[in-house]
Amino acid sequence: MADKVQAETNPFLRRPLYLYDLPPELLYSLTLAGGAQSQPQDPEVLDHHSSPSEERASSSTSCALCKVTFSSVQDQRSHVKSDFHRYNLKLSVKQQPPIDEATFVRLIGDLDESLSGSDSDSSEEDGEDGAREGDSTLTALLRRQAKISHQASNGDADVSRKRGFGNAPMMWLSSSKVGEDFGLGVYKAVLSSEEQEQASKTLVEIIQNKQLKARPGKSSGQTQPDATNPGQKNPHFFLCMIGGGHFAAMVVSLVPEIRKGPGGIEERHAVVKAHKTFHRYTTRRKQGGSQSANDNAKGNAHSAGSSIRRYNEAALEADVRAVLHDWRPMIDTAELLFIRATGSTNRRTLFGPYDGQVLRSNDTRIRGFPFSTRRATQAELLRSFQELTRLKVGKLVESVPDKPAAEKAIPKELKQKPQTPKLNKEEEAAQFHTSQLHALIRRSKAPAVLLYLSKNELSPDFAFFPPSEYHHAPTPLHASASTNSPALVLALLTKAKANPTVKNGDSKTAYEIAGETKTRDAFRVARHQLGENTFDWSAAHVPSPLSQEEADSKNAQEKAASDAAEAQRRKADLEKIHQEEAKRNVNRIERTAGPGKTLAAAVEKTGAEKREEETRGLTPELRMRLERERRARAAEERLRRMQGGR
Repeated sequence: MADKVQAETNPFLRRPLYLYDLPPELLYSLTLAGGAQSQPQDPEVLDHHSSPSEERASSSTSCALCKVTFSSVQDQRSHVKSDFHRYNLKLSVKQQPPIDEATFVRLIGDLDESLSGSDSDSSEEDGEDGAREGDSTLTALLRRQAKISHQASNGDADVSRKRGFGNAPMMWLSSSKVGEDFGLGVYKAVLSSEEQEQASKTLVEIIQNKQLKARPGKSSGQTQPDATNPGQKNPHFFLCMIGGGHFAAMVVSLVPEIRKGPGGIEERHAVVKAHKTFHRYTTRRKQGGSQSANDNAKGNAHSAGSSIRRYNEAALEADVRAVLHDWRPMIDTAELLFIRATGSTNRRTLFGPYDGQVLRSNDTRIRGFPFSTRRATQAELLRSFQELTRLKVGKLVESVPDKPAAEKAIPKELKQKPQTPKLNKEEEAAQFHTSQLHALIRRSKAPAVLLYLSKNELSPDFAFFPPSEYHHAPTPLHASASTNSPALVLALLTKAKANPTVKNGDSKTAYEIAGETKTRDAFRVARHQLGENTFDWSAAHVPSPLSQEEADSKNAQEKAASDAAEAQRRKADLEKIHQEEAKRNVNRIERTAGPGKTLAAAVEKTGAEKREEETRGLTPELRMRLERERRARAAEERLRRMQGGR
């Protein structure tokens, strides 16, 4: 507890530390932790936003078998269900040492990835090396390893460990500014190959050379430098995830942007230069595996679903390569390329070979994500970028002697688990009410939440049970704010009279954990409707009141601006399509016009032939867009003629 209080009171540990923009006082006081050692013994990772209750539960939110630590109980539960954890359990039964996650990813590298149906860390995969229909990742891996000799399998694993980062994906630093008991961790993956070779001696100097000056945001009132200026230093990362028909890619600048947050406090935000996400139905529902993997194993199926999946796989490949082609200048100038593409089909989509190939598998800038990742989404890419570029704060503790190998080999399920205390009737009732309220809050059912509180005679500030699992959102108002439900927030405040000054385990009010503007505006509207004397709004950190009309006007303006930007983007896309079509028509005319023929004779075709020529080679989406534009022009022409004939 004393270490937690010390971390919270230290000015350098109260906010996230961005690797590329560290405070000068901290930057020039860094030294390698443990002298020549690049990593301290058994660091205990601390979360900047964790509560004292999390500190007490830190030993439970970790996996002793896989040697990984989690920031929440939910992440730990997902890990226990993952194939990575279950594979280490099987190794422990055979009295073999567990492997790290990077090695496990390499072992399943030749298996085709499929959609798991949730945002979990693991994906169900259907292997090509003898894997059967319906096999999971773990089953396919074990089936393939059964064909390989025990000696060759051990040799491959050893080679993988030598090539990868092994059990030490981080290098650790210490500083007198954060205390002798704390270390600062840096992922090795953010260093170039040359920097990794020299990092054991010159890591501090490498970090000092990576510092970048933050760019003022638009709201700061200062002049922003032109990001497109070639002379402007603007290093960036390329991040990409593909699997199960989901694709997400992002180019993020390493130069942070300073924006003013609540209370006028300056905060650093990541600047996304480009991003793209889309999904295609390519995996076989309830059976697992991609359609191409099933075709390779059993031959082409002839069902309607298989034809759709085959088409979508080809369309997904074309869409992905089109994005890579458009982003080629940014990808070629990126500092590092972080890519997750498990399975031969997904790697072939990215790395080809094909004409105009952008990514190459032998590029020394390519890195894997040295931590567990979820489904490919824009939010997951942004979370991964923040995880990569923020220093980890760890507590340095003395090394504990290793346990005997026989004791290590005992499976986790066979170890005696501590008996959980039996709940009394009040606690069981509180736990039941918590589950019911959370189910309603997740679906933003404001009338149902109010009815449930009234029917069961519960306080609007009902404390969820058990408190250790709901330290971030301990009340219905906190939960509604964290899930960004403005209607539910307004109903709890104005109708149920929920207290907005109640703080969570991180000493934050419900307003402070609201993530969207509409949700924060709901607090201001409630302040306007309830008046200044109902609650201590200053203690709740709610800004000035806002009427419902002003909030609606503000939302309408934001929606109009968003619609205008979307219309402009669509117009630019349509102009691009027309330019490409015009260029194709010119090339066709030049090819078809021969000796003795005029250009007019070469292009004399029927209307249907012309339309067929225009749509040839286009994707179904572009065909539909072009057809809608053609029909709109025809309708406008008919209307003009009708008005002219009157």
